[in-house]
Amino acid sequence: MVHQYKLNGYNIIIDEGSGSVHSVDEVAYDMIEMYRQNSKEEIISALLKKYAHRNDVTQQELEDCYDDITQLKDEGKLFADSSYAQKAIDFKSRSNVIKALCLHVAHTCNLNCSYCFASQGKYQGNRALMSFEVGKQALDFLVANSGTRRNLEVDFFGGEPLMNWDVVKQLVAYARSIEKEHNKNFRFTLTTNGMLIDDDVIDFANKEMHNVVLSLDGRKEVHDHLRVDYKGRGSYDVIVPKFQHFVEKRGNRGYYMRGTYTHNNVDFTNDIFHMTDLGFTELSMEPVVCSPDDPYALTKEDLPKIFEQYEILAKEMLKREKEGRPFTFYHYMIDLEHGPCIYKRVSGCGSGTEYMAVTPWGELFPCHQFVGDPKYSLGDVWNGVKNTEIQDKFRKCNVFARRECDDCWARLYCSGGCAANSYHATGDITGIYEYGCELFRKRIECAIMLKVAEEEEGLSGMDYQSCDGACDENCH
Repeated sequence: MVHQYKLNGYNIIIDEGSGSVHSVDEVAYDMIEMYRQNSKEEIISALLKKYAHRNDVTQQELEDCYDDITQLKDEGKLFADSSYAQKAIDFKSRSNVIKALCLHVAHTCNLNCSYCFASQGKYQGNRALMSFEVGKQALDFLVANSGTRRNLEVDFFGGEPLMNWDVVKQLVAYARSIEKEHNKNFRFTLTTNGMLIDDDVIDFANKEMHNVVLSLDGRKEVHDHLRVDYKGRGSYDVIVPKFQHFVEKRGNRGYYMRGTYTHNNVDFTNDIFHMTDLGFTELSMEPVVCSPDDPYALTKEDLPKIFEQYEILAKEMLKREKEGRPFTFYHYMIDLEHGPCIYKRVSGCGSGTEYMAVTPWGELFPCHQFVGDPKYSLGDVWNGVKNTEIQDKFRKCNVFARRECDDCWARLYCSGGCAANSYHATGDITGIYEYGCELFRKRIECAIMLKVAEEEEGLSGMDYQSCDGACDENCH
């Protein structure tokens, strides 16, 4: 299918089947829109009338344009077939290795954020810290089930993982001690609210952590509205100087400022720009996912404002790129030439198959957003996956398992969306979280517009996500 839209002065055509993106003039834009439902003669006649005021739109020009579109169609770059369902099934069927674990080293937190999906770190259960023995077994489990894959990902998560910092350091040391023996390379990520950051955390993380995710919602009044301690005090004044010191010593490599926007701050670009004013350049801002009854839940009425914010953000990124002061927004990172292969794009994130979360007790769940739900307990790090019925559901969870995705032009960019969001919205991991779909489509439109602008305006400083070899390390 073909998706057409206009943004920031560009006329953009996305061919879903081939992945091709075309930036065209007004005449070609109109002709492509009419191409499948009208004959060549009908199209040319209609466009001659529409553009009668333009001397450059002649019969011959329109015939040449039509022939160019036909050539793109014949080359598989426009109106291309997108029958990839069998590829998704094939890939998930042979995906028997685990490449990543999310270690919940702390089911407790020193903040009391109202919107926390993890119930302030407890995940609807008891507070707990992971022992070194459980974490060690989790790493051994990952190595044993990773096949020939060399690069393994481990995210230290919570709650607040810095509340169990000594165990984090012990686990990193253990992983490093077994890398050579097993021909593995561990890449660690740390996600923290920043309250306990000190020089030891900074020095160790800068040495060992491939990436660090730092939680900041933006402006002080926005951040402190929901991200408070157990006495109700905002955390902004404590964490911002720590984050600035951390990032300065890190050299701006491998980190993200990760915020959440809610109904209270649908003008979230002001929070993003505030973070850039603080000196941060690697940014992410996520929509809150919560019960629609919560006072901070996003509403249908918020959508036009949010769409406008994403456009404002994209235009400002272009402006700052030209001025030599760029910043990165996670959801606008896209590689149209060397991104994930089609197998990965149709099969999804790998939760429950390639990626799992581990509780402080060593229990396995498909991802961190399923932790604590007994229906989705897969097994444990000593005995492996025992709940194969649930795992098989995740193997079959791909973009083609969702009938609602059949007519969506963005399906090969989102791979069907987040299984956890679908489950929480519909009760089914193959359901559709429509609100999230609308936000995703808007972000992709903005991201592709940025790519078009980069090509047409000669910009070269933007970063894009590319394939990490998740499906087959020898595929490229």
